[in-house]
Amino acid sequence: MKRLIFCLLLLSGCANISAPSPGITPAPQATGDGLRSARVHTELAANYYGRRQYDVALEELGIALRAFPSYGQAYNMLGLVYMDLKENTKAGQSFEQALKINPNDSDANNNYGWFLCQRGDPAKSIAYFAAAQRDPLYTTPERSLINAGICSRKINDLVGAEKYFRDALALQPNESQALYNMADISYQRGDFEESRKYLIRYMRAEVPTLDALWLAVRTERRLSDRTAEASFAAQLCRRFPDARECLAVKMGSDR
Repeated sequence: MKRLIFCLLLLSGCANISAPSPGITPAPQATGDGLRSARVHTELAANYYGRRQYDVALEELGIALRAFPSYGQAYNMLGLVYMDLKENTKAGQSFEQALKINPNDSDANNNYGWFLCQRGDPAKSIAYFAAAQRDPLYTTPERSLINAGICSRKINDLVGAEKYFRDALALQPNESQALYNMADISYQRGDFEESRKYLIRYMRAEVPTLDALWLAVRTERRLSDRTAEASFAAQLCRRFPDARECLAVKMGSDR
């Protein structure tokens, strides 16, 4: 089964699931059929999760955990669903149960770290991203590196953040989030040439976001390249005409 990779989606709502309590370690079930069923239904839940059909995802996870109550990946998936539904207590308990079953699960470590970071404890999250990195079979290590970088920025550890982003780019040179964050960090420390270099790489890899275009406008302004500044400003206001950044562009402001 494909490893379950975190993709942040935001949706409010509530749902229930008939599954063992995440606070209790369930006894493993011995039947191979139960494990196979849990895998299939967890994969189905992941597909429904990706389509934001959270109620159906929870139903599938209920089936998975009734078939094999100690299937850690089902609890990991359950944490993602509850996280999107903003049921934070249930999300945290689900991730903790996944890691109780398998402390070395790289996806669960990454996801729980991101949950902690988004829910106000970025300093604590770094240890879970590090745990994800220690798994030699982790198929997307750049994701936990980027998450560690983002969460390091939240605690004003720019040195640590830069190292995480550089490590991510060593693995995936065109990783857009790492490129944008490196451009932004470079801008903050006044290295506008370096910021421009990262932005050029970013825009080759990704359709620029509002934040990226706004950073490009300010970077080119600092470098006194009025032609490039005007080009990025025009693109920003064409794509995001109602954004406050467009108004700031028209007023010649950096805010």
